[in-house]
Amino acid sequence: MSATTASPTMIGGVAAPSDRIAPKRLLAFLIMVFGMFMSILDIQIVSASLAEIQAGLSASASEVAWVQTAYLIAEVIAIPLSGFLSRAFGTRLLFAISAAGFTGASLMCGFTSTIEQMIVWRALQGFLGAGMIPTVFASAYTVFPRSKFNIVGPIIGLVATLAPTIGPTVGGYITDMMSWHWLFFINIFPGVGITIGVLALVDFDEPHLELLDHFDWWGLGFMAAFLGSLEYVLEEGPRNDWFEDASILTFAIVCAVAAVAFFWRVLTAREPIVDLRTFTNRNFALGCSFSFCIGIGLYGLTYLYPRYLAEVRGYSALMIGETMFVSGVAMFCTAPIVGRLMQKIDMRLLIALGLILFAAGSWEMTWVTKDFDFNELFVPQILRGVGMMLAMVPVNTISLGTLPPERVKNASGLFNLTRNLGGAVGLALINTVLDHRTDLHISRLHDSVTWGNAKAVETLNMFAQKFQGMGDASLMALKQLSQIVHRQAAVMSYGDSFFILTMFYLGLSLFVVLLDKPAALGAPPGGH
Repeated sequence: MSATTASPTMIGGVAAPSDRIAPKRLLAFLIMVFGMFMSILDIQIVSASLAEIQAGLSASASEVAWVQTAYLIAEVIAIPLSGFLSRAFGTRLLFAISAAGFTGASLMCGFTSTIEQMIVWRALQGFLGAGMIPTVFASAYTVFPRSKFNIVGPIIGLVATLAPTIGPTVGGYITDMMSWHWLFFINIFPGVGITIGVLALVDFDEPHLELLDHFDWWGLGFMAAFLGSLEYVLEEGPRNDWFEDASILTFAIVCAVAAVAFFWRVLTAREPIVDLRTFTNRNFALGCSFSFCIGIGLYGLTYLYPRYLAEVRGYSALMIGETMFVSGVAMFCTAPIVGRLMQKIDMRLLIALGLILFAAGSWEMTWVTKDFDFNELFVPQILRGVGMMLAMVPVNTISLGTLPPERVKNASGLFNLTRNLGGAVGLALINTVLDHRTDLHISRLHDSVTWGNAKAVETLNMFAQKFQGMGDASLMALKQLSQIVHRQAAVMSYGDSFFILTMFYLGLSLFVVLLDKPAALGAPPGGH
């Protein structure tokens, strides 16, 4: 252990920090944060460029969707595993392996020539890179003193929210300026630098390789089957009518059986792959619930806004990225303010305020029309960005910053897993709501657009006159009117989705009273 602090003591294999942040440790932490940023960014960086990847690899629409799905499934499996591996290998070695593996897989993704190769390398990229995310969270709340949580907390909170938010923006710019291959090549030089920097600077803890002698392979298999099947069902369910599809039904059954086997194994194994006893801590258990719910909004709106802009407004990937950038700027500007507020205001009030502002941003979008563009989306996106930061950073600190240091590594994997699962559940529910409400609104609009509706007849006659001399004017007019009806139905379904999110987050804000009041930052943590 390098002597960067004065006589550190050891708690559970982790150096107890002093009140001074050594420059070397701060630099090492910032390097790790950038690695986490890359890993989270790559979840969404391909979302705006799937059409280009599909054309480049001669893939079908269903096949190219797996470029994102494979990454998500692998990441969800690896994140909870990181707690055990971090204790076994130590922060330095695990993070270096993750960064190097992520970099190598990124290189191979850029060189792939078939969709099958792409899916394999994307899965490896997600699995190997996932270890960086919870490792950074764990380091933030064990390496630094409690008095500095108001600094490190906003940093990791900003990265965890900003990276998926600006993913479509970054992906759109890269693909527009160069090609989709550079979505992956852009990771190479930073990845190499992060690997070298971590190996040279990180000295947060010591490895305990003897833990590998008791590695629970059965637990890993059950966890992979459980979480992998769950992610598959949530990703593919909305596209394939859920349990009407035989493969989704099969994976749902596998998920249920594997879940039972997994929970039995972790409760009976000598050295469980995941330690669920951390959930006995009230604030951690409730914090994970809030993290799950926040994940719904974080990933859900990162999906809803671009889909609306593409489907209704006809925006390109670059235009969508430029419009979505507002939320990223709002998050960036809010992060340091949240750090200061956490020192002065009960963090439970900050969470409630953040959820209410997030709900207000969604409420503004319940009145969405086909004409909403940058100006109309400006205020809702600012409310979304500010609300997300106000809610997420205190949740992170209440959940992980009040745990004993020896339990944070394992807890960090579980905490980050809940956010990702929340995102997966949110996307599945939002897609289902959009599909069902669109069908309902189409049915209702068709019932009202009849020959007895003077406005409909007037519009139809106007289109018929417009298409005179261009073929079957009547048929073309009917098609035009049908497109308008379908677009209006889609817009109404977006309004319904935003309304549901509004009510959900307003209701969630009431549950902050269940959290135990955390000690003020800078005060010594209470007993556990």
